[in-house]
Amino acid sequence: MFEIRAAELRKLLLELGPAYVKIAQAVSSRADLIPPSYLDELSLLQDRIAPFSSEVALNTIEQELGLPVDELFSEISPEPTAAASLGQVYQARLRHSGQLVAIKVQRPGVQAAIALDILILRFIAGIVKRAGKFNSDLQAVVDEWASSLFREMDYVKEANNGLKFRKLYGGIQDVLVPEMHMKLTTQKVLVMEWVEGQKLSEVKDIYLVEVGVYCSFNQLLEYGFYHADPHPGNLLRTSDGKLAYLDFGMMGEFRQELRDGFIEACLHLVNRDFDSLAKDFVTLGFLPPTADKEAVTKALTGVLQSAVAKGVRNISFGDLLGNLGTTMYKFKFQIPSYFSLVIRSLAVLEGIAISFDPNYKVLGSTYPWIARKVLTDSSPKLKSSLQALLYKEGVFRIDRLESLLSESLRARTERALVKQQIAQTSSKVAIKQVLSFTLTEKGAFVREILLQEVAKGMDALGLATLDSLTSMAITSIPFVAPSSSSSLTEEDMTNLRTLRRLMLLLSGPQQNSSSTMEVNGNNAYKNQDKYLEDILSVFYQFSSVQEILPVLSVIPELPPEMQQQLLLLPADLAGRLISRAAARTIRRMFL
Repeated sequence: MFEIRAAELRKLLLELGPAYVKIAQAVSSRADLIPPSYLDELSLLQDRIAPFSSEVALNTIEQELGLPVDELFSEISPEPTAAASLGQVYQARLRHSGQLVAIKVQRPGVQAAIALDILILRFIAGIVKRAGKFNSDLQAVVDEWASSLFREMDYVKEANNGLKFRKLYGGIQDVLVPEMHMKLTTQKVLVMEWVEGQKLSEVKDIYLVEVGVYCSFNQLLEYGFYHADPHPGNLLRTSDGKLAYLDFGMMGEFRQELRDGFIEACLHLVNRDFDSLAKDFVTLGFLPPTADKEAVTKALTGVLQSAVAKGVRNISFGDLLGNLGTTMYKFKFQIPSYFSLVIRSLAVLEGIAISFDPNYKVLGSTYPWIARKVLTDSSPKLKSSLQALLYKEGVFRIDRLESLLSESLRARTERALVKQQIAQTSSKVAIKQVLSFTLTEKGAFVREILLQEVAKGMDALGLATLDSLTSMAITSIPFVAPSSSSSLTEEDMTNLRTLRRLMLLLSGPQQNSSSTMEVNGNNAYKNQDKYLEDILSVFYQFSSVQEILPVLSVIPELPPEMQQQLLLLPADLAGRLISRAAARTIRRMFL
């Protein structure tokens, strides 16, 4: 009976009105949540709703544009090529230029119908909130969605949204945003460039899904202006293999402080910093400021530990939400009204991807871009977050920097791999990519951290070398017992270990991952022989031409401004070393 019931549901939604059709469109891409029979029927609501009379549509065009259709268009399709909940689309050719365009005409009476739908939904939301004792203001969520829906019915605003979207994201590789014809657009008629293509959900092009994820990252976290209705009917694969965005009526705005808060929450989740994550939930409006943050941290640790244990590439939003259910209710979590559109946007895109690959994780695909942004963004808040992430009680956490750099490199190369181009995983490419953003203005903050830690390590290396030479000199003197004392402090040992890992990082991902000289814990330097062995291992990393060649060979390939910045690094590093040596000498003289 699934197919019969699914068809009945589709007809029922159509009878209920356009607002309910919009809700159905949002879930019509979730193959992981909806049975196939229902999915097939609900997908028909994306662009194959029963059309209204073409005679009415043509009259609307003439009334809105003030000229006969024949004077504006040399040809126009007799029937609509697509019909949706708010309007229907005709294919036409402009008489003055011959360009092929799409004409979207609004359904008669749609504003009154949606107003009634929203009134009923808002009434139901109030009853459900009281009966279910929800913490979230469900009526505010309905209001936010309704506001975007009413904006969608103003085609002049939609055309302006399209212009802004094209300006911000039209330059992204393999993204196409159609041109808007503002002079032929009114509140009820929209004329835009015709885009020929197939629904993204039908062609199963995983590369374009990755392009969509990258574009969504830019929308949500770079500029904050995002497409809030990316259902499969609005995402096309063009004949030349590009991802085309259509329908810019339902858009959302993500404020800067919320964008930064969302990025911080992702960072803290991946790095299992649940104390900071509890504070992020307050910043984002999920928790009231009066919430018991210590209790929330303890609860989050219990429910999220298993979800993130498999690594960032395997984190499922579904698992996270499922595990959070009880905790959200206990601590009065609420879903802010602004976040409903964000969730909708991400859920629809993830649903399309899951239909291709059931194991697809949208966070795993987005996190590399988050890592890259954190490493290169000039925002004071994100700089502070990066500082807090990399340092704990003044101790540098090199493993977290390695993780961020590794993920950011994946953001730069994985799209090429998805497109089945040549895999560029050599150490030379990795080094070039690291240098490409650490030597630019955007990477100044990370460059400062790296120089600071290298200076610490080189200083410790000098002390260790001096200790080693002194020890060897003493042991060569007859009748003199070798000394087991060392001038190295625990901090020096940590800095030496950090230096070696930084050298490993520069030697490329293959050497780094396959190295067997990794030292874990602070007990690695318990005796002189051990730290002497580790000193030699640092030099061993660059002891041969084969090891140092990738570093040297990328320098001529860098832009002139990066080469100039690279030439300044030795002097900067020398100055830091001299400062540390002078400070240590003064400290030992007077303390």
